[in-house]
Amino acid sequence: MPRRADPERCCPSIAGAALDEASAAELAHAFAALADPVRVRLLSLIADAGEVCSCDLLAPLDRSQPTVSHHTKALSEAGLIRGEKRGRWVWWSIVPERMSELRDALGTRTRSRA
Repeated sequence: MPRRADPERCCPSIAGAALDEASAAELAHAFAALADPVRVRLLSLIADAGEVCSCDLLAPLDRSQPTVSHHTKALSEAGLIRGEKRGRWVWWSIVPERMSELRDALGTRTRSRA
């Protein structure tokens, strides 16, 4: 699974120009992380709370701690959420810049063909 080489680098729009292999792999990795309904719900819960402890995600997702950890790891590796360990639990928050990058990547900018 590719990791983001440069977290400050913005993703190009898929409609703006043909993507190079690295950009396509980076976008595919992020969108693959969102291809699971549990992860989409997880991201939604975190975004809604602003910041949430892993322990508070178990009941709403009706999943065990190892399963929630598996899903948060996938979202974290895709750069969509970040965690801060406090005691034995991790507190999660979304990465708004990354969410904006993905939204922008789906933009409908197209080149006119002459």
